[in-house]
Amino acid sequence: MQTRVSPLFKMKLMANLTLIYGLRLLPEGEVTEIEDATLKLANGHQAHVTMHMIEGSRAEIEAQLKRSLDAFFDFYPEI
Repeated sequence: MQTRVSPLFKMKLMANLTLIYGLRLLPEGEVTEIEDATLKLANGHQAHVTMHMIEGSRAEIEAQLKRSLDAFFDFYPEI
């Protein structure tokens, strides 16, 4: 029987991490659908990245992006 290692345990063992992200600016109301991005991993598996959309002025987008990034790292206090 194979023991399953939790993703959080794996992160503790990692010296370096990879953050996957993408940015694109379009006119408000231009986007009609957003799909998850698919990653192909070295072990042959796939992982999915949930895409997010922020609308507003430049200042509003920058502020929300900063809050979102801070919140993302709050999920992983051990790193």
